[in-house]
Amino acid sequence: MQGSNLQSNNRLGTVDIHFTTTAVHGTLILERELEEADLTKLIEQIDEDLVLSADMPRDDFLVSVYVGKDVGFYSDEYFAEENNDSLDFDDDDDQSI
Repeated sequence: MQGSNLQSNNRLGTVDIHFTTTAVHGTLILERELEEADLTKLIEQIDEDLVLSADMPRDDFLVSVYVGKDVGFYSDEYFAEENNDSLDFDDDDDQSI
């Protein structure tokens, strides 16, 4: 989130962090582009606030950054409701995802 009060908070994106025995891997998905200086500051803040606070030894913090938009949030509950209301797809149809 960006901003100092609740009314001006803007979501920047999401981050997924995965710890291995030697490195920490992060995937940062931004909802809008940031200047390089702001991006590096954000990555440093993620490292300081989330990665280092996990108190796990690491050799490196590797971050992949993407810019995109949120198109939805899906869960088992969503799919259970969808299955009750969905169209039947034939198994014979050649459909790729």
